[in-house]
Parts: sequence; structure tokens; C-alpha cells
Amino acid sequence: MAFDHNDHYHGMLLRLVPRESRTALDVGCGTGRFARRLTELGMEVDAVDPSARVIESAVAASQGRGGPRFRCADITETELLKDHYDYISCLASIHHVPFGTVAMLRDALAPGGVLAILGCYRESTLADLAWSLAAVPANAAVRLAMAGRGEPSPAPVRQPQMTLAEIRQEAGVLLPVFRLRRLLFWRYLLAYRKP
Repeated sequence: MAFDHNDHYHGMLLRLVPRESRTALDVGCGTGRFARRLTELGMEVDAVDPSARVIESAVAASQGRGGPRFRCADITETELLKDHYDYISCLASIHHVPFGTVAMLRDALAPGGVLAILGCYRESTLADLAWSLAAVPANAAVRLAMAGRGEPSPAPVRQPQMTLAEIRQEAGVLLPVFRLRRLLFWRYLLAYRKP
């Protein structure tokens, strides 16, 4: 279908883009929807995903529009320029790689740059269960409204292994100051601005 849970948060993620940003990296770009939105802001966007099939879909969807530079690559094996990107986004992709990859992304940020991770977490507490239950009716309503529109994403799905508490703890080791908040639709937002 045309909607996925990550799309719901595009506006929130775009508000985190620093003013006058020129360069962006979208990690685990999937079919490229968010990367294309970043190019609409006038930025040069590198978009990487390890799935050749997904990158083919992203390139096809961007035909004739200009847009991001799509590349089939595993971010953990990609050499990134230090202090280069004004904005780095990871939409439901960081749980596909070791969480320590965040350190590499932090180092690739230009001073004043922002790392925005829209992530998935493993439910482990009563609070997690309460948020999940709250998401069920909203999820059902959106899926019903979007039924029959668009194609399902070819992006692979993987269940997250880390809990929100574990993510907070690991982020505290890798990032000097960050914000982490739980969101509806089984997501969290971790935001970091490089000094």
C-alpha cells in the first residue's frame, strides 16, 4: 500500500533539517520517498540501501525528476567523509545494522549537522504494551483508508532486537547529548545535533 508507518513521520523529520543544509544522507532509503523529499529542499542527497531490488525501485520512482544519488551499499561497509553531511536520516533502518554504526554516522555529520533516527524497538515493558495498544485502532483506520492504493514496499522487514531502554543506554555511550522519544506506530525518534 502507498502508506507505511515511516511516511507518517516525514513532516516531523523534515522539521529537524538544519537551515541552509546543503548535503544529506538517507541510510536505508528504501524506495526513496524521504530522500526525494530532502532533494525538494534543495539539498544534494546520497541515499543508500543494501537491497539491489529496493534501489531499482527507488531509481525507477525517481525517473525524470532528478533527485537523490541512489547507491546499493551496506552502510557498515561504506566509507563516509568526516564532517560532511548537514543532515543524516535513518528511517526504520538502524535496527538492521549494529547500533554502533551510529558512531560512524555521528562522525560524518558536519558541525551543526543533525542525525535523525526514526527507529523500531522491541517491546519489553507495560508502557510499550500500552503504546502498542493505542496504535492498533489508528493503524487499522489508516490501513483501511489506504486499502488498494499503491504497491507494497519491496524493502525487507526485520524485527528489532533492542528495547527502548537499551537504545537509550547505547546512545548515551555514542552521543554526548541527544533526545529520544517514543512515538505511535511502534517507532521512536532519536535526534542528535553535532556541536
